[in-house]
Amino acid sequence: MDESKIRSTIEDGIATKQRFLEQCLPSLVELSELAVRTLKNGGKIMLCGNGGSSCDAAHAAGELVGWFEHKERPGYAAIALGHQVPALTAIGNDVGFEHVFRREVEAIGRPDDLLVGITTSGGSKNVLLAMQQAKQMGMKTALLCGEKRGACVAHADVAVHVPSTNTARIQESHLVCVHIVCAAVEDAFADAN
Repeated sequence: MDESKIRSTIEDGIATKQRFLEQCLPSLVELSELAVRTLKNGGKIMLCGNGGSSCDAAHAAGELVGWFEHKERPGYAAIALGHQVPALTAIGNDVGFEHVFRREVEAIGRPDDLLVGITTSGGSKNVLLAMQQAKQMGMKTALLCGEKRGACVAHADVAVHVPSTNTARIQESHLVCVHIVCAAVEDAFADAN
């Protein structure tokens, strides 16, 4: 890759983040407050996504259970769905891949919990079914997606729409969302002590 292509990629990422800042600040505040409220009320944060979005889900859960910036704190209840290979393969094989997250929500979700669906398209079938299941169980739901208004949006209490249709740029902003939520949670609990 030549220098001009690298420069163009970075500049596009910066431009996307600038639009993200200008357009998504209220939804980021709302998502952060929802995450904090969930944990303070004794619930857990469940996250799900496919491919790179699955990695974002695992990253968020790891930061919350482990730590983000504050090393001297208890772990917070968070789990990335789809990372238990026996359950993933059994559900995918027996009833279909579109049910992998829904079944986990059904098994371990509770009304005080928050499900965060991560999908660049806003319409991943397995994320959609998980969000429908969560709403049916009385859980709160949040969605990290791109600017497309996929089917998952209708089932989200809070939606953060990254203003882009480029998968890589959307995913880069989703990582910012993960870090914002983790920082908000740590700050809220630090302030409470």
